[in-house]
Amino acid sequence: MSGRPKKHSLTLRGHRTSVSLEDEFWTAFRKIAEEQSIPINVLAARIDEERGVTAGLATAIRLFVLAHYEAKLDDLSAE
Repeated sequence: MSGRPKKHSLTLRGHRTSVSLEDEFWTAFRKIAEEQSIPINVLAARIDEERGVTAGLATAIRLFVLAHYEAKLDDLSAE
């Protein structure tokens, strides 16, 4: 594990921003975008739109990554 979160740059609807994520979450986030054949900035914008006001973007991305892989595990156990 990488330990401390690192800042990563994103562009959301034409505006530059950054999120602090651990390397493992950033890597998983990028892989999910690749699996869905969409740019990482598009995926981040979708998450940003759906997150509401209670969670920061980095937290929303972590929760999205967790939910994505939980769903994959559920699919595997249903087979």
